[in-house]
Amino acid sequence: MRLTTLRLPGRTAAARVDGDRAVELAGYADVGEVLRRGALADVATAPGPDHDLAGADLAPVVTAPGKIVCVGLNYRNHILEMGRELPEYPTLFTKYPDALIGPRDDIQVPPESEKIDWEAELAVVIGHTVRRARGEEARAAVAGYTVLNDVTMRDWQYRTPQWFQGKSWENSTPVGPVFVTPDELAEDAVMTTEVDGEEVQRTPINDLVHDVPALVEYVSTIFTLRPGDIIATGTPGGVGHARKPPRYLQPGQTLTTRIEGIGELVNRAVAEELT
Repeated sequence: MRLTTLRLPGRTAAARVDGDRAVELAGYADVGEVLRRGALADVATAPGPDHDLAGADLAPVVTAPGKIVCVGLNYRNHILEMGRELPEYPTLFTKYPDALIGPRDDIQVPPESEKIDWEAELAVVIGHTVRRARGEEARAAVAGYTVLNDVTMRDWQYRTPQWFQGKSWENSTPVGPVFVTPDELAEDAVMTTEVDGEEVQRTPINDLVHDVPALVEYVSTIFTLRPGDIIATGTPGGVGHARKPPRYLQPGQTLTTRIEGIGELVNRAVAEELT
């Protein structure tokens, strides 16, 4: 099953994706609410108003997750290009919901940063409340997946050993375009990033050092994971910061992030207008 979240006049609404149509799901403001109410089975065939998906204004699939937990240095080829050793434990940081934008929204380029990088990521969406999940419980806690780009202000990230301040700028992190249940996604689906049509990242999503169940186990040991929470699983090689010379996202450029079986984010970088 494939779900999305529509922006409609004065509100948002979850919708089921049927081909090129989005069937609005009455009573659910976003995909997160579907999960929090345990209603995935209920919405699989629910009728509702029909919308053209291609012309729809799409919000982040989960508009206000309680937690956005991100994993750094989790793809082997990215770890090697950054000159680091494979980590024994996941490297974790967080984002706030204010960072999230829709799959076709503009990325706001802040005037304070000159080193803005792309980081394609597979994002896990939690479907069940779990604490200290192990084995099959951790796997079953995953409701599905979406696409996320962890757009990073590198000059702020490396001001200190803590990465958070380079990772959670407002209106910087596209997520979407849809949420897919696990049966929709191949284990070796290919993830790519393009900048103005030039491919800069390409890696199968199973090149993870710490796989999805292991991440759910680890994160849920620290705190309770709840429906609608997001875990971004890390980026593969090809980031701009590791290139020689480095390359960074510039206003006017278009960032396209794609995972086979889910879909693509298409986001233009624009200079933030200060008020």
